[in-house]
Amino acid sequence: MYDPTVFENLKVAFENRVYDFDTIEREIRIMNRADQMDFAILARRFAVQFTLFHLEDVSAEIILKASLQDLADEIMETPGGNPGCTLTVRFQKRIQHEKEQCPLIEESLRDIWENEVLVVQTLSFMYGGDEPGYLNNIEVKFRTKINEENMREIPDFLHSVLDALRVLHAI
Repeated sequence: MYDPTVFENLKVAFENRVYDFDTIEREIRIMNRADQMDFAILARRFAVQFTLFHLEDVSAEIILKASLQDLADEIMETPGGNPGCTLTVRFQKRIQHEKEQCPLIEESLRDIWENEVLVVQTLSFMYGGDEPGYLNNIEVKFRTKINEENMREIPDFLHSVLDALRVLHAI
C-alpha cells in the first residue's frame, strides 16, 4: 500500500484547514492555489494565497516545500537524515513610507513568531504606474523544517497568519 510522504500529509492538512477558513468560517478569501512537482530538481511545492474576507489590501501565501533530499531521506529511511518540509509565509502589502513601515512590519512579525523566523522585505514599484508607494513582498521563513509531529500546531499557526494579516493591515 502507498504510504504518503510527510509533504503529502502536511499539504492535505494545510489545505483542509485553509479551505475551512474560506468556506465554513468565511474569515478569508482564497485567491490562488498551486500544487507543483518540479521535474528538473525533483522537488514538491504547495502554495495557497488568500486575504482576509473584508481586508483585501494585504495578502498571505503559505508555501510548503520538500526537496529531493527531503523526499529521499524519508523514502529511503536514511540514517541521520532530516526529512521534512520548509515553511514560508509570503505577505504582500502596498506601503507609502518605507522608512517607518518596514521596521514596524519586521518587529510586528517577529513579535508573532519570535526568533523562529527570518523576515526579508523586498520593495518594488512599476515605473510609470499609477499606484503610489511600493509593493512590499514580505517573506517570513521558518528556520526549522516541519513534519507530521507539527500537525497539531497547524490551526494555531493559521490563526497567527490571520493575526499577522490584521497587524499588517493596520501598519
